[in-house]
Amino acid sequence: MSDAYLALEDGRVIEARGRVPGRTRGELVFTTAYTGYEESLTDPSYEEQVLTFSYPLIGNYGVREERFESDRVHPRAAISHEFTEDVVEWLEDENVPALDHIDTRDLVTSIREEGAMKCGIAVGEDVTPADAEAELEQCKGMSEHVDIGKRVSTAEQTTYGDGNVDVALVDCGAKMSIVDSLVERNASVHVLPYDTTSEDLAEIDPDLLFISNGPGDPANFGAAQELVEENVGEVPIAGICLGQQVVARALGGTTEKMDFGHRGVNQPVRDLDSGQVVMTTQNHGYTVGEPGDQLDVRQVNVNDGTAEGLANDELDVITRQYHPEAHPGPHDSLGFFDDVLAMAGESQHVVADD
Repeated sequence: MSDAYLALEDGRVIEARGRVPGRTRGELVFTTAYTGYEESLTDPSYEEQVLTFSYPLIGNYGVREERFESDRVHPRAAISHEFTEDVVEWLEDENVPALDHIDTRDLVTSIREEGAMKCGIAVGEDVTPADAEAELEQCKGMSEHVDIGKRVSTAEQTTYGDGNVDVALVDCGAKMSIVDSLVERNASVHVLPYDTTSEDLAEIDPDLLFISNGPGDPANFGAAQELVEENVGEVPIAGICLGQQVVARALGGTTEKMDFGHRGVNQPVRDLDSGQVVMTTQNHGYTVGEPGDQLDVRQVNVNDGTAEGLANDELDVITRQYHPEAHPGPHDSLGFFDDVLAMAGESQHVVADD
């Protein structure tokens, strides 16, 4: 055990129990999930953020590598009311600072009322509040992390599965459960770097272009946006989370920063055609403001009315702001992957006879 301090953008400095030593900074966000801490901590969408768990006990079923969404922990630090030793040992191996014995209910309430905020963290023997405040002073806003895509994307093309539909998945920070969901439905998934060009894409000649989830401001993923602009109407296009925002920007829409984002596994979404409401898993701090003239809003968030699903049937474009693959979360929306692959199947390339 050691000392720990959390310095907040609102001027407060909170004392805590240190579990893993280190000094760091980032945007303070939260998740309401009470299971799935392994998935959350390995979700690339939390890059450059400090993750607070609202559920009081984190680690009560151990740490299982098969649940990981990527090959490392992405939040810069982790906060809980109490971490078990299993999680502490894991975070220590990952060199990720951790602190607990904090009233996370109060902390999450502050984020909901004041918005996601910058923070600084200092954990270790003889650290002081000034150490945490020094980290806070160096903290950047999420939109300032212009190279964030490079840090979470694959460095080279990797293919998963051997199915009858070729999916080009642009990795802007993709969760492995998205890849798994497509492979389970008999797709070959070609995971590509975030800065893939149309020339690179042409070598694959895919049946579907899929823009993944990822961290930060969609405005910093210009290469993916350009890829959509150059290929829309030529190949079916899908997107999840950041992917929806990138697609919207490519087709004339706008995006904007949210106060505290959508975090957790209980976000209600209404389908405007059927009227059905499903519960969804979400983790994003930006959203589509205006969808533009080429996209129709098909689903909205029940709580705040933001766009949760966009589509253009003529151009074969469909997106979701939430995570249909869940992990963790409800499985209400898994059918999205069936709809996407059906769209791709209907548009599969036909090779002419010689």
